[in-house]
Amino acid sequence: MGSASSVLTQYDIEEVQEHCNSLFSQQEIVSLYQRFCQLDRNAKGFISADEFMSVPEFAMNPLSQRVLKMVDALNFKDFVTFLSAFSAKANAHHKIELIFRVYDSDHNGKVSFKDILEVLKDLSGPFMSDEQREEVLGEVLKEAGYTKDSDLTLDDFIKVLGQSELKMDVEIPVD
Repeated sequence: MGSASSVLTQYDIEEVQEHCNSLFSQQEIVSLYQRFCQLDRNAKGFISADEFMSVPEFAMNPLSQRVLKMVDALNFKDFVTFLSAFSAKANAHHKIELIFRVYDSDHNGKVSFKDILEVLKDLSGPFMSDEQREEVLGEVLKEAGYTKDSDLTLDDFIKVLGQSELKMDVEIPVD
């Protein structure tokens, strides 16, 4: 499973569906497999960072370099698991975990003021000065009960973001 020349069996589909907690239908998994095979240009069974960057929507995303660190060399099962956070059926906790991983670029299980500032810089680009970003972020953290010296954990992210309706849905075209 995973190379362009292989065939996805019913067993494979069910295994992947179970692996992603049934967040995708079997038909969606087949569509994702077809897309995976298109991206896996060399039929290696995994998608490289360069292959991910060939997706225009991904390449233009201001956070693409951060996400690349999370997705380089994904096999099909991991590819579907990664995308499951974007499913309309995914719960808020699942989505917040992905957001946390984007912010936690050094993978230490904590997100610092500096980590959040870097993401904010990626998102705002030249439209905000460093001083403006620091001021805005300081206020947001203060309102949430944190300081610039606070290191936020996944539980903190869940506490803060769990109250909001996160929209991270991706449409999976089904033939």
